[in-house]
Amino acid sequence: MSVQERKQRERADRERLIVATARELAEQQGWDAVTTRRLAERIEYSQPVLYSHFRGKREIIGAVALQGAAELAAAVRVATSAADGPRARVAALARAYLDFAARNPAVYDAIFQLDGGLAFAHEDTPEPLKDAFAALMETLEEVAGDGVHPGLFTETFWAALHGLATLTRAGRLPPEHTEWRVELLVDRLAAV
Repeated sequence: MSVQERKQRERADRERLIVATARELAEQQGWDAVTTRRLAERIEYSQPVLYSHFRGKREIIGAVALQGAAELAAAVRVATSAADGPRARVAALARAYLDFAARNPAVYDAIFQLDGGLAFAHEDTPEPLKDAFAALMETLEEVAGDGVHPGLFTETFWAALHGLATLTRAGRLPPEHTEWRVELLVDRLAAV
């Protein structure tokens, strides 16, 4: 291995460590606790080293969001691939999405609530965000209905899931009724 390859590998390892540490700190104490100073202390590198990877917290949030979007897409695909039939796939998609949001609140916030400097629904949208949307649309386009644009249907279904996730987490909706809400969403919105 050349010196340059070793340095690139070490740089990539440091970047993964920064992102993992930010994510861990955010999940434990919230995003307000994630500062470059605290990250530097936890990973035992100086703040200038952090700034050599990320210009600031916004870019770190963006990196966590991209990682989380890839994980969300994978979770949705695993759940839907194990389901038999359109209705079961849509229900599995909804449960996987809501479960991801509940298990990873800081990551979910990084993807959908916080400013990570990432463009959504644009030509320059990063691939992991496009793929997360595609993972939803792969299942939802088969139930969108005649004359309904699959992308718009997916956006509407996603908005409903996002509302359920955020309202439940905020204590506005009782969590014990989540399964009933999923069934209602699948039966009425997806009409399967």
